[in-house]
Amino acid sequence: MSPGARLRAAYMAGPIMIPGAFCALAARLAERLGFPAVYLSGGALSAGWAGLPDVGLLGLTEFAEQAAVLARATSLPVLCDADTGFGAAIHVERAVRLYEQAGLAGLHLEDQEMPKRCGHLSGKSLVEPAVMESKIRAAVSARRDPDFVIVARTDARGVEGYAAALARARIYLAAGADMIFPEALESPLEFARFAHDLPAPLLANMTEFGKSPLIPFEDLARMGYRAAIYPLTGFRAAMRAVENTYRVLLEQGTQASLLGSMQSRAELYELLGYSEWEKRDQAFFRPPASTVPEPNSVPARPPAD
Repeated sequence: MSPGARLRAAYMAGPIMIPGAFCALAARLAERLGFPAVYLSGGALSAGWAGLPDVGLLGLTEFAEQAAVLARATSLPVLCDADTGFGAAIHVERAVRLYEQAGLAGLHLEDQEMPKRCGHLSGKSLVEPAVMESKIRAAVSARRDPDFVIVARTDARGVEGYAAALARARIYLAAGADMIFPEALESPLEFARFAHDLPAPLLANMTEFGKSPLIPFEDLARMGYRAAIYPLTGFRAAMRAVENTYRVLLEQGTQASLLGSMQSRAELYELLGYSEWEKRDQAFFRPPASTVPEPNSVPARPPAD
């Protein structure tokens, strides 16, 4: 099965949790723990890889190249942020093709104008629905794998209100989107209402410190959502742990008191599959049996004609 087919089969079989993987090893850990897919957030990529805010500063090739690293590190399907599609409809075409070549399972597009902003910040502006509709049609037309998942995100709730978000979602669904992502709904009631008003595959964003409440996954599943992403949950926890570690190192002059909270060398190597790499290395580079005659030995005479 293609990555898109595996992602599609997962969310159609039952609601799924999709954690954000901010690096390749985090993606592998998600697989080890039993998650069915992973997500690469533009916010995590901008902040964690480039040290930049999530305002559309990274380009298509940077997204595709870094997402490919995740796809190579795990057998899980990878869903990736594609911001506004990196331009107009023709740019969306290229984005879909590069994402497919990178081994990804799907992407999501948002209906903001550039420069885009984090979905849970104020000051966003939106493109006309027809512009977003053209991008979705371009994405659907460009994919070579019909199972590659096209998710349409609307940021209209925080700009134009709930009714506009619902109206846009219906247009995007009719244009061929496989799943709808209503960004920054503001209450459990709104999440439930949206699922009632739009009977289609829906994705919920359970990011922290934003406009949406942190709704338990079981409740989202009961409402009818097929997937929930947790874009920066691991990243935020990891950054806090790094900050605390560096503080202890500065204050105490040693990391000795932190060893109990660290991943051990053995645990890291086990997650990396180090021993398997070592075995293959030894097998590949074992010296071949020598064909050089031993010293002082006499080569056998060739048989007479």
